[in-house]
Amino acid sequence: MLRKAHIGALRECRRKRGTVTPDKQECILASMGLNIDEQKAIERFKRDIVEPSMTKLVVLDFWAEWCGPCKALTPILEKVTAEYADKGVILAKVNVDEDQFIASQFQVKSIPTVYAMFQGQPVADLTAARTETQLKQVLDQLLEKLPVEAGAPGEKQQQDVTQFITMAEQVLAEGDAERAAGVFGQITEMAPDNAAGHAGLIRALVALGETQEAQGVLDGLDPALKDDPLIQAAASALELAGTTVDEGELQALRAAAAERPADMDAQFAFAEAAYAAKSRDEAADTLLAMIEADREWNEGAAKAKLLQIFEAVGLEDPWVVATRRRLSKILFG
Repeated sequence: MLRKAHIGALRECRRKRGTVTPDKQECILASMGLNIDEQKAIERFKRDIVEPSMTKLVVLDFWAEWCGPCKALTPILEKVTAEYADKGVILAKVNVDEDQFIASQFQVKSIPTVYAMFQGQPVADLTAARTETQLKQVLDQLLEKLPVEAGAPGEKQQQDVTQFITMAEQVLAEGDAERAAGVFGQITEMAPDNAAGHAGLIRALVALGETQEAQGVLDGLDPALKDDPLIQAAASALELAGTTVDEGELQALRAAAAERPADMDAQFAFAEAAYAAKSRDEAADTLLAMIEADREWNEGAAKAKLLQIFEAVGLEDPWVVATRRRLSKILFG
């Protein structure tokens, strides 16, 4: 866990007339013996996790961009913590690639790793709680035991936003992309910093074929939001939709791929067009065949494209789960 000396120093930093934010001189103890990057990491940790945890229960998620299970867990953590916001629960995330020092202090060996933090200390390991029900059960138990302050009135809006997002996602899944786009658009106006709302709007616009408008939404996002896994998944869906061709071109690409099975360029072009035309089975079959024939072709382009499709569809989607099993069988036998 984060070294006790550092935690103690950080907590001392906070004690200026009880709640006043410390200045740099008061926080020098927290960074003693550390290099510049480690000092910055400590300061971020203090600001984003330690200080909020003095009165709130902080769900601390260690993740990485390349981690598929992390991306699958993120929506669950976001949904549950939003629902529990009025009870004093908040979510904080640490990218293990960007904050290796903090991850090392917590002795993170695999990800996702999730802890509950209160008053600057870990009070529970939540890593095994992978479903909404499991996570809620653990949080309920902690909230019964700890003197966590209830959330501020403004946090109620976050809960409402989460409910709207759930509704919009259901509408989109049912195929009503136009209505979903309208709801997601309202969400982005209510909560401009909500990544799930912007990501949903982009995906809904893609489903409507409004790729230019979707690109405009993506381009207009705050840079801090663009690193969010939900936004990146939506960006993947938008990029994949950019290869849309008309029916005649699709038939020509399909014929070329069938006539020249050894021509990887022809196979890849057809796979891209097939997915953009919403024929994801054909796209996946073609890419899997390419991987089986030559997984190193074009620096692993077929595998990379298939993984991009997985991200765009959703890592928990049954089709993705089944297709990932096929990929694993090819790669590992």
